[in-house]
Amino acid sequence: MSQPPDLDPPLDAAAQARLKTLSEELRCLVCQNQTLADSNAELAVDLRREVQRMIAGGRSDKQIKTYLVERYGDFVLYDPPVQANTIALWFAPFVLLLIGAIIWAAVQRRSRLRVRLDTTAAQAQGSEAGAAGPAAAAPPAREHDRDDRERARRMLGLDEER
Repeated sequence: MSQPPDLDPPLDAAAQARLKTLSEELRCLVCQNQTLADSNAELAVDLRREVQRMIAGGRSDKQIKTYLVERYGDFVLYDPPVQANTIALWFAPFVLLLIGAIIWAAVQRRSRLRVRLDTTAAQAQGSEAGAAGPAAAAPPAREHDRDDRERARRMLGLDEER
């Protein structure tokens, strides 16, 4: 006696475990952020039945995945492979993080240079004001401090030569 086509084929315990594992490795095409095992969408139920039929039919996990990828694309895999067409999906977050870190470092460096430039300018103004008062106690500018100030002015676009 044969089963009607609308009933799911019975599976033994090992095949049930395979079905569960495969359902967790495949994405629900409707929900998109859920596996077939987690989704109750009608399409997910149909795909689970399809996978169950293929397991009962003797297909391997690789054959089942290949069939589903050919039919629905790499998106059906919950963990898509690194390939030319998925490279941006895998590496774009790291590239964006690197760009953000470079921008942050540049802003921090520029801020430190500006503070340093302001401090040395204030010291220079204090020493020009005369020998009286606490400004006169500031140490004289050294040669490398002058070089640093000039470099900072150039980097900040504050060149006095115009």
